[in-house]
Amino acid sequence: MEPMTHRPSWDEYFMDIAEQVATRSTCTRRRVGAVVVRDKRILATGYNNVPSGIVHCTTRGCLRDELGIPSGQRHELCRGIHAEQNAIVQAARNGVSIEGSTVYCTTQPCILCAKMLINAGIVEIVYTGDYPDELSRELLTAANVNLRTLE
Repeated sequence: MEPMTHRPSWDEYFMDIAEQVATRSTCTRRRVGAVVVRDKRILATGYNNVPSGIVHCTTRGCLRDELGIPSGQRHELCRGIHAEQNAIVQAARNGVSIEGSTVYCTTQPCILCAKMLINAGIVEIVYTGDYPDELSRELLTAANVNLRTLE
């Protein structure tokens, strides 16, 4: 067995898992993963894809591409559900409270996800990739949700 050269920090560990979760995405534009954590324990995960039973965008094609919708606009015109939303739904389906937890995301949450995360009681969001949504940042700040970028 080789000696360990680097033990990841908790942030690195959970973000690595979020990146792995993102590999399950069926979005043709952007793969996003989310991991909900409290007390260093994973409560739920989510990735962006279409609702259960719907043909994946990797098979059917992207509605947003077909309509020429730029990133960060008209979120309602999409067959998919965002990673953060999926994580919230999975926690709810399994009867797991995520209040007081941290979400690790591979991308800064959009405004829709930010509102859901605020109401779910999330206290911190750690992310790596930027997303063009200043209103999301403003709402999270106003709700006292700690938003931080992992370098």
